[in-house]
Amino acid sequence: MSELEVRQLNKFFGKLHAVKDVSFNVSEGAIFGLIGRNGAGKTTTLRMMMDIIGPDSGEILLDGKPVGHEFRRRISYLPEERGLYKKMKVMDILNFFMEIKGIKPAAVKNKALAYLDQFQLLDRKDAKIEDLSKGNQQKIQFIAAILSDPDFIILDEPFSGLDPVNTNILKSIIIDLKQQGKMIIFSTHLMDFADKMCDQIALIHQGELVLNGALKDIKKQYSGRNISLVYEGDISFLDENPMVEAVHDYGNATGISLYQGEDIQKVLQLLIAHKVVIKKFDANEISLQEIFLKVAGEDD
Repeated sequence: MSELEVRQLNKFFGKLHAVKDVSFNVSEGAIFGLIGRNGAGKTTTLRMMMDIIGPDSGEILLDGKPVGHEFRRRISYLPEERGLYKKMKVMDILNFFMEIKGIKPAAVKNKALAYLDQFQLLDRKDAKIEDLSKGNQQKIQFIAAILSDPDFIILDEPFSGLDPVNTNILKSIIIDLKQQGKMIIFSTHLMDFADKMCDQIALIHQGELVLNGALKDIKKQYSGRNISLVYEGDISFLDENPMVEAVHDYGNATGISLYQGEDIQKVLQLLIAHKVVIKKFDANEISLQEIFLKVAGEDD
């Protein structure tokens, strides 16, 4: 099983230290989430991995060896910015990207048409890119990234501009690629996607790696003092309670962080005493969004 290792990457832009000693490992057949706020250093890290820009120090290793031409041939990249030639037609641009990869367009024509059909774009195969919506352009760019059947796939904010229906289609394709044994790395600042899809995550905050590892292990580490609550009533009395570290309102659910895990039952008793109608009370459950806010939710 292949393993990709990012080792102590550093990148400066003038005096700005944009990426600071970032290291993580990605396993074959896994979905790896590179998460963080806008401007945290995610895209810079991905561009160094793709050799679009060079690191000032550090290296990328595949199975313990520095990556080279063979790795570049086996990898595909979906950039955050759309890189499509707007005057070209949809099928022409897919053929163009395949030719760059050294693949004859005829060899992947049926697969291209199947992906277009899956994304409800088959009737636009002869349309110019400039005549498509931003969401449809994103879908074409995603198809171009996976059409060559790469072993390693890097997706920078892949869900940008997509409506819920197409988001689900893209998610299902990514899951299918994982089941085929592909190594998938995607960056996002949207924690819900990473929470539901990723096996491993690395959280970059202001250029530094502040969390790294299997998502289930990270959740276990942070969930011991946490409550997930769905309720009706008024829980404002918890704001000043000495047992409570923080209360995060997510609209349909509320996360309550405690200083001591053994106080969970006391909080339950308080909610009942204050006649709060409890619809869901899960101890030791925490979302990646809540972890993110704990670790990277405040500016210096």
